[in-house]
Amino acid sequence: MAVVFPSAEWLQTFQEKLNSDAHYAQVAAKWEGDMYFIIEPEGNLKKRVVMYLDLWHGQCRAVEIVADIASHNPAFTLKAGYPNFAKVLTGELDPMQAMLTRKLDVKGNMAVMMRSVPIVLDFVRCAKEVTKEIL
Repeated sequence: MAVVFPSAEWLQTFQEKLNSDAHYAQVAAKWEGDMYFIIEPEGNLKKRVVMYLDLWHGQCRAVEIVADIASHNPAFTLKAGYPNFAKVLTGELDPMQAMLTRKLDVKGNMAVMMRSVPIVLDFVRCAKEVTKEIL
């Protein structure tokens, strides 16, 4: 059964993918930084969804659908309307282009993000591989 983005099941499946993907583990071996995905309601998504991912040295240590945005203070926050997240996850929108054109708003150290393009692209590859169904 396909898991639908965004959902707790999708987030759990994504964590399992990150933790079992040898290429991601190798590419992201030096990555240190947790993040929020803040998915704003647009189109088929009727309410905001906030996902937390604790990423550390090629592993995803924890994931959570966050009720209170103040519960974590992540190194990075990626915020966009649902259609732009969906376009990145279906391959219609390049993630780096989305960041540079502010279709995906990034808060955090952009120098780290720009030095980490291979990690970002592999992270998105893993997300795309588990995204079989969107709202």
